[in-house]
Amino acid sequence: MLTDIEIAQGAKPRPVAEIAQEIGLLDDEVEYYGKYKAKLSLDAMRRLESKPDGKLILVTAITPTPAGEGKTTTTVGLGEALYQMGKNAFVAVREPSLGPVFGIKGGAAGGGYAQVVPMEDINLHFTGDFHAVTSAHNLLSAMMDNHLHFGNRLGLDTRSITWKRVMDMNERALRKIVVGLGGRANGIPREDGFEITTASEIMAVLCLSEDANDLQARLSRIVVGSDLDGNPVTAKQLKASGAMALILKDALKPNLVQTLKGAPAFVHGGPFANIAHGCNSVVATKLALKLADYVITEAGFGADLGAEKFFDIKCRAAGLNPDATVLVATIRALKMHGGVAKEDLKGENVDAVKRGLPNLIAHAKNVQKYGVPLVVALNAFETDTPAELEVVTKGCKEIGVPVALSTVWAEGGTGGMELANTLLEVLKTSTQFRPLYELDQPVKEKIAAIATKIYGAADVAYLPDAEKSLKQIEKQGFASLPICVAKTQYSLSDDPKVLGAPSGHTIIIRDLKVSAGAGFIVAYAGSIMTMPGLPLHPAAEAMDIGDDGVIKGLF
Repeated sequence: MLTDIEIAQGAKPRPVAEIAQEIGLLDDEVEYYGKYKAKLSLDAMRRLESKPDGKLILVTAITPTPAGEGKTTTTVGLGEALYQMGKNAFVAVREPSLGPVFGIKGGAAGGGYAQVVPMEDINLHFTGDFHAVTSAHNLLSAMMDNHLHFGNRLGLDTRSITWKRVMDMNERALRKIVVGLGGRANGIPREDGFEITTASEIMAVLCLSEDANDLQARLSRIVVGSDLDGNPVTAKQLKASGAMALILKDALKPNLVQTLKGAPAFVHGGPFANIAHGCNSVVATKLALKLADYVITEAGFGADLGAEKFFDIKCRAAGLNPDATVLVATIRALKMHGGVAKEDLKGENVDAVKRGLPNLIAHAKNVQKYGVPLVVALNAFETDTPAELEVVTKGCKEIGVPVALSTVWAEGGTGGMELANTLLEVLKTSTQFRPLYELDQPVKEKIAAIATKIYGAADVAYLPDAEKSLKQIEKQGFASLPICVAKTQYSLSDDPKVLGAPSGHTIIIRDLKVSAGAGFIVAYAGSIMTMPGLPLHPAAEAMDIGDDGVIKGLF
């Protein structure tokens, strides 16, 4: 069996110039990064502004397990299926982070015969967007410490600083550090730390900005800490936002690539959904909606994280109205939610599927709360049995949700035809999209709405640090922002060990932080960390490059 990288390396992609011309872009709207990658000028959006939008379809998933669900693979395969049917369809997904690529999760270019290419480039440095985000973030860090060194005219309270440094790698040793050691010439000693680039507010700013002016305005609003009177200190006050925008000017432009079968794809932005808002960029999504009749996008991890943030943060901020949702599940994952170990997944176990089904049903009902119709995509494996599949079909039918089998990993777009046809029927259903909560509700009410209506919790408890941060957020006038919960992706609760569909639990909020530039409040639940660590055997150990220049071991 061929690996993902072998399949990708065997592909014969079309020149991206051909794709750009096919989708109606003008020559001066395309900036080429070699033969198969391009960035698109935002002038294209302005030119197409009056054109009606296509249909926006979100792909999300059940709670992830080590068995894998195939959300990005389904996204790409569904886009290919629609494209092969003669539909004007686009794929719009996020860029991979080097941390997971070299760690344990792997890349984010899809898999099997449902991938975006050039896969190696996309999973590595691509067009440099992540580097730009890292540099812009750390420029603000450097200017802030430089401001402290030269007298701290703004009176920034070093004990209040929430702005850490970032790098695009899993590095647990840098979670908590001390900077400024070694004498007066090396700055002011203080506690600091690193987060992964995907958790950077700059990444969220990049992905939520509508254009260059909005980007600079958001950057200027970033809060790094408070002065001694409790007032926010911003990037604008530190005179850093202009230079940050300069670093990000090209990163803001969407990246155009293609699927294995030559369907157009935007790969742009890369926030994680467990510690950030988990969606690709607004500019990529909006441009795709002007260029295509159907836009297939994804949101990270399970629907409790990525989909909730897509609906309550991205759609609200950008004025998007999603037309349908695809909820990806596998029989294997449902068995794991039903208590079966990964090594025992091959044998038929109808009872385990029944025990795990409530997780799928919970996610489906959560999507229904937003007034968006959905279809369940069962990512099929050869070990699935008719009896196991019947359990899922029957359970979804009881809540009025259609189910379609998907074999896109093995067959590409051809294996997504059943799903594509089911989706087209679902799209005939009228939508009544509505966010979960109103922005003028108190912060605790908004968090309670997410915890009780999406996570199945009975209550929310706040640790002292969270209570203190909440008072500061309210005092500084940020209480009307939406909520971005940073929570484990492995459970509907805040405990990664609790599988299935828990209910009646208490969500613990240990701290709150305002991301004024991005335009949301981050609520840290449980023990979630914003800087991952590498596993015992990182994926990097198996990677190499041969004498012929061919990359090996990249999935």
